[in-house]
Amino acid sequence: PPLLFSELKKLSMGDKQHLNLVVIGHIDCGKSTTTGHLIHKCGGIDDASMEKFEQEAAEIGKGSFKFAWVLDKLKTERERGITIDTALWRFETEKTVYTIIDAPGHRDFIKNMITGTSQADAALLVVDSTTGGFEAGIGQIGQTREHALLAYTLGVKSLVVAANKFDDKTVKYAESRFEEVKKEVGNYLVKVGYNLAKVPFIPISGWTGENLTERSPNMEWYKGPTLIEALDEITPPKRLLDKPLRVPLQDVYKIGGIGTVPVGRVESGILKPGDKVTFAPTNATTEVKSVELHHECVEEARPGDVVGFNVKSVKDLARGHVCSHSSNDPAREAANFTSQVIILNHPGEIKNGYSPIIDCHTTHVSCKFTQIKAKVDRKTGNELEAEPSSLKPGDAALVLMTPAKAMVVEAFADYPPLGRFAIRDNRQTVGIGVVKSVTKKEPVAKVSRKKKEATPMDE
Repeated sequence: PPLLFSELKKLSMGDKQHLNLVVIGHIDCGKSTTTGHLIHKCGGIDDASMEKFEQEAAEIGKGSFKFAWVLDKLKTERERGITIDTALWRFETEKTVYTIIDAPGHRDFIKNMITGTSQADAALLVVDSTTGGFEAGIGQIGQTREHALLAYTLGVKSLVVAANKFDDKTVKYAESRFEEVKKEVGNYLVKVGYNLAKVPFIPISGWTGENLTERSPNMEWYKGPTLIEALDEITPPKRLLDKPLRVPLQDVYKIGGIGTVPVGRVESGILKPGDKVTFAPTNATTEVKSVELHHECVEEARPGDVVGFNVKSVKDLARGHVCSHSSNDPAREAANFTSQVIILNHPGEIKNGYSPIIDCHTTHVSCKFTQIKAKVDRKTGNELEAEPSSLKPGDAALVLMTPAKAMVVEAFADYPPLGRFAIRDNRQTVGIGVVKSVTKKEPVAKVSRKKKEATPMDE
């Protein structure tokens, strides 16, 4: 039977390693088709469902999207042929259980890409190798470049590159085209900071399935691993088990007869029923009644698990709040924080007082560039110029930032998933950053009781 997200029991994972994979690349590079085909080949979807998808896709004249159909569960997305939210899917190999985070390729979806990528351990960069398609993706505004830079800055250090559409008539399985794509993409990845010796490049066809799980007879010149072999070589990052608990909330449900159920991914520490927890930035304190993973009650949730947990009455919980243990370095509201930022694209110059939106873990808050402290070298972090008057694209800088409303961030060195962010303005990703240090507000204790209610926080 297909191992879908909700049915994947703890048991089936056994001692396999677990890897969250984000699939990135320019629009129409074949991300969803490649991913859907992989899931189909690795038992994530049975043949009967696949046939149903095929019929549905053909009915509205999108036959070539049949594998992508697997991922686009929302009807509106299906009709437009665009993946919107970061959909979660799974497949397994002998060695690894993969959770696929299919990140969208359209420009205004970069925000989703950041919240999606922040949950990823490794990235599969799909490149359109066809004549014209490749040039568009890698060109100046191409998202192939931006996505690779985002993934690297957001701490996704393992990367596999799939040079897609090798069955296309402009490519015809040519080794010369593979070398060309590899050289161009490789040059860019080195600039971003990746070590090319550790980045495998694989020529594939997401549509015909060549070199996904089995070698293609049409590319005998290629001697490297298949896509699945390359993915299985990735070592999952060390999970932050021994750190204090941090669970950024993705959603909060109020369920009649049960109560409040926040949902989020455990980024560090262990969450158990009976734990006394505090939610920042409101500082509401309560007890965890139960923890659910894939609709099953569990005794504990570990880093990487996306869980729902039932808490005794708490007012004013919202997406972006962070749950932590009350007695072990609880999360606190940030008064201000110092970050190293990289400006990717901005039409003018950025000066002190600039107030873009900051997307960090599951929160989106406007923050002011209170003081641009120094321009620094992108790779080494060494200071190049103190207190510059402005920043432009390509610059990296240390900036003191002040949130416009209550927000929780952590230093990247302490809690990486809560210490990296995107800088957005006008629906564009202006830059990305990592938090170096945080000045936290001292808490005003609030305990949830019937009589004394936690003060509401502005949404």
